[in-house]
Amino acid sequence: MQHTILVVDDDPSFNKMLSSFLIRNDFKVNSVFSSASALESLSQETPDLVLTDFKLPDLNGLELMEKVKEVSPKSAMILMTNYQDIRTAVKSIQLGAFEFVTKPVNPDELLLTVKAALKHKQGVSSEAESKQRESKPKQSERKHIVGKGEKSLQTWEHIQLVAPTKMSVLILGESGTGKEYAARMIHEKSKRANEVFATIDCGSLSKELAASELFGHVKGAFTGALSDKKGQFEIANGGTLFLDEVGNLPYDVQVQLLRALEERSVRKVGSEKEIKVDVRVIAATNEKMAGAIDSQHFRLDLYHRLNEFELHLEPLRNRMEDLDEYLDFFLHSSNNELDLEVTGFAEEVVSVFKAYHWPGNLRELRNVVRRATLLCQRGQIGLGHIPETLITESRAQQPNAEQNTPGYDLKNIQEHQEKETIQRVLEEVRYNKSKAAELLNIDRSTLYNKISKYQIKA
Repeated sequence: MQHTILVVDDDPSFNKMLSSFLIRNDFKVNSVFSSASALESLSQETPDLVLTDFKLPDLNGLELMEKVKEVSPKSAMILMTNYQDIRTAVKSIQLGAFEFVTKPVNPDELLLTVKAALKHKQGVSSEAESKQRESKPKQSERKHIVGKGEKSLQTWEHIQLVAPTKMSVLILGESGTGKEYAARMIHEKSKRANEVFATIDCGSLSKELAASELFGHVKGAFTGALSDKKGQFEIANGGTLFLDEVGNLPYDVQVQLLRALEERSVRKVGSEKEIKVDVRVIAATNEKMAGAIDSQHFRLDLYHRLNEFELHLEPLRNRMEDLDEYLDFFLHSSNNELDLEVTGFAEEVVSVFKAYHWPGNLRELRNVVRRATLLCQRGQIGLGHIPETLITESRAQQPNAEQNTPGYDLKNIQEHQEKETIQRVLEEVRYNKSKAAELLNIDRSTLYNKISKYQIKA
């Protein structure tokens, strides 16, 4: 099956280059140059993936993503942005993007991310419909990350305590802290472990679609309801339903959700028939629920119904004692995914990671490690394999450190990156210096000078 990708970028040359690259990799591509054109295209066809730049002439990429969620909720989304604006990237994940890709775009990294987004989208829809979202994985497929810090150990203890019970659980934590992972762990250690684990992202649902996604609808219930549809409560019957970003549910739908939880039954949109369901609900939010309740954006009675047991996940910056374990896990996962054998991280890289504040938490760390693994290919991950902005930001967060520490000196960092890039290209072309110079966009004499300067064995 050929997947359709909508490319949105106002740079004609980059748009053409990116579209051609995707077409060469067997994707069907529609390319536009503005948010307005993208929305017009979405009104005519639903793509499998929307790949958009952040900087656009009308709506920016984040604003476009909010519109995509409304008009084409089944489309996966990827945002292209600069690493200099990590907060924009993190916000894109909060809005429902599968990933963000940094510019300048690395073609191999982009292709990997596009395929992963489409695989994730296909897996979510097919598993939900066929009732195959079972979360008990094979040992070789999944590893539990407990952590060694006091906060992580306490979280793990709470998961083990609440899992065997029937209690509803509310998981609180910033975006990227692993709320869905915690929910899956609760399910896997519960008496429902062999039943369905279904997820629904409440933050991506419009008011019109929320009730239908949760409870289902009958044919003709509204415009576009061409056939009967099961809601997530029916799909998860006997198992666990994870409501991510529950704080974003429309107020009217909150009333229906409370009724479903209290009466253990649902009513499809457009139907009066009651359908009995046996579902354990685990909800999660990164919002401060007290503020949402005070402003009457979230019902107090629903909050108490969901919060029979509260689990709080600390941001990564507050549990840096677990960093080494997370690095090992994400490196192992990346090696398996990319079929590589990267051995570890240079000391200066680990120092940067420990100094950085990680606003995107574990999700951001995973992305950085996966990207670095792809760029490194073999050996140790060095400073040249991680985003330069991450290095400078980590340095800025250490105001009392020596300003001329070699590991953070920009000139040294740039030279280190240049050396590693030359080494990597030489290896790829089997030390054909003419070909290497061509790929590096420098002449042969410049290449020889740099080989001599960096004492590269070539």
